[in-house]
Amino acid sequence: MKILLLEDDPVLSDIYIDFLQEYFTVNHTFSSKKALDLIEENNYDLYLFDVNVAELSGIELLKSLRSFSDMTPTIFITAYQDVQVLTDAFGAGASDFIRKPFDLEELLARIENIKKRMGIEELIFIEDDIIFNAQRHQIKVGEKVFHLSNKESSLLAYLYKNRNRAIDCQELLHSLWEYEEMPSVDTIRTYVKTIRRLIGKKHIINLRGIGYRYE
Repeated sequence: MKILLLEDDPVLSDIYIDFLQEYFTVNHTFSSKKALDLIEENNYDLYLFDVNVAELSGIELLKSLRSFSDMTPTIFITAYQDVQVLTDAFGAGASDFIRKPFDLEELLARIENIKKRMGIEELIFIEDDIIFNAQRHQIKVGEKVFHLSNKESSLLAYLYKNRNRAIDCQELLHSLWEYEEMPSVDTIRTYVKTIRRLIGKKHIINLRGIGYRYE
């Protein structure tokens, strides 16, 4: 699981990173603008945003990401006690909220809860004998192991993470590629065709004129 941590307190960020790196891959930044750069360059499973940061607040940053169809689960961390901040955070699309000071084990429990809710696992059991390893970009069918490209793996992981929701091709393009590297819709069709050949057509439904839905 890959986490982006936005926290501008250097002492707290070191504490969070030291703890979280025992369980997950963590990228950290002090700046919301740098966070945007990192998000363009990487695919994250979870955002961990402090509310009160310079430039864009964590809440404004998430609003911006959601406007571009980035549905990555997000936990806000803050010292604010104001209920309005909580309301604004969930209004922006937050998945969870934790107030400082908090026990690190509580943070871990909240992350694990989101993993279960959103199906964010290194090993995803598509069927009993079909296993997707998102970290290694592999699909194991029975005893055979098939390797996916990084983008094929990211595409399958994104569809799985947003399963039972219609995903249009533009959302996939904006979520998985940088603007200057964005391919045509035909590239997505080719990737989906490759994935469906391995896991079966019934799991990725083609929604004519719209996009795809993972079931």
